[in-house]
Amino acid sequence: MPILPIDSGRYGSKEMRAIFSDEQRLQYQLDFEAAVAKVQARIKMVPEDAAKEIGRAAKSGKITLERVAELEAKSEHDTAAMVEAISEQVPSGAKPWVHYGLTSNDVVDTSTCMQMRDAFSIIEGKVAKLAQSLADRAVEFRDLPAVGRTHGQHASIISFGLKFAVWASEMARHVERIEEGKKRFLLCKTRGVVGTGSLMGERALEVEKLVAGDLGLWPVDAATQVIPRERYSEMQFLMALIGSTLDKIAIEIRNLQRTEIAEVAEPFKKGQMGSSAVPVKRNPIKSERVSSLARMLKSLVSVSMDNIPLWHERDLSNSANERFTLPMAAVLLDEMLNAMTKVVAELKVNKERVTANLDMTKGQIYAEFVLEALVKKGVARFDAYRDIQRVAFAAIESGEQFLDAVSRDESIGRHLSRKEIAAIFQAENHLAASGKIVDNVAKLVKDVTKKKM
Repeated sequence: MPILPIDSGRYGSKEMRAIFSDEQRLQYQLDFEAAVAKVQARIKMVPEDAAKEIGRAAKSGKITLERVAELEAKSEHDTAAMVEAISEQVPSGAKPWVHYGLTSNDVVDTSTCMQMRDAFSIIEGKVAKLAQSLADRAVEFRDLPAVGRTHGQHASIISFGLKFAVWASEMARHVERIEEGKKRFLLCKTRGVVGTGSLMGERALEVEKLVAGDLGLWPVDAATQVIPRERYSEMQFLMALIGSTLDKIAIEIRNLQRTEIAEVAEPFKKGQMGSSAVPVKRNPIKSERVSSLARMLKSLVSVSMDNIPLWHERDLSNSANERFTLPMAAVLLDEMLNAMTKVVAELKVNKERVTANLDMTKGQIYAEFVLEALVKKGVARFDAYRDIQRVAFAAIESGEQFLDAVSRDESIGRHLSRKEIAAIFQAENHLAASGKIVDNVAKLVKDVTKKKM
């Protein structure tokens, strides 16, 4: 079943799309059949000559999509058609040993995990690269005071670099999540029709362990005819989780690029147009694309959850949709990572606007620190709170600078000198542990990603 976004080349990298092409999927299945035969010969379960012939046929290029489609048109069974196509390419002595002891979903599930093995290799490298890029930007803006906003309102002072550090930390943790998850969801199954080992008996477990090792996978703990779909759902969720972090980054960039804030701007190349009607528009289209694709990526999780409960040892209610969901998720996430990596690396930060926005409320952003200073002088917290609130609200009404209003207020002035008040209204004095946090994250990212880039 072709998938339009993949086949069209509109989304994702060439390398990612190639993994999910029909030709490559067939080759993964052939490689699995060859790997099983090779291991079975190694433990004297099938003749060595037969295994060699099966392996040769699998690599020959003579088993084509066209031929498999012709055979499937008769059998209406895609895996059976692939097995028959192998049999056509081996001598008579090897034919009995093609697909020996296996069932269709041994092939389907394991080859899918082979695809995802290679897909996660690409994803993991790109997540690591983005984590490092974010860490670099965090260090770059480590000491730049900026407005910290909660509920869309100015709340307190933040290091601008801390924004990037939070994102970098989560991307590093995603690398860890992928590594930790591999043993749970990149699985090999060779246990036959209902998961007992079937014709291979107890030795099926030995075969499975050896094949898994050869293919860079892990043997499944227990299965029916299919690998438990909790494992597939974890893959789907993990990709959606990474996508949600990308969406979080994208939304913050989109907000910070608003005309009223204007602290950042996406890269905008020469000749680019933001609007067909308004020549001055410079829209954050890459971040908006990430947010749009995140919605689709997250929606696929519910499908994977519905695939977990199957009838008895299996039914086909999961089969058709899985031909779409995992490939789509991998390609969409690849596209999102490509876009966000470019945005972060080339993001323009307007330091002057960052600083100017600190003064937008005429100093009211320092209210937290005035409160702290009064508390340290022994003023009861709620008495200090009400005094500051009274002065602040009056300053808003009159348009007065908060510093001036605080300086001339008698209640506050009884406890704080003008010099002490002036020191409070210095943004660089309120970055607190931001610098240390950024440094810690930079080290974390370096340690986690050094083997992945």
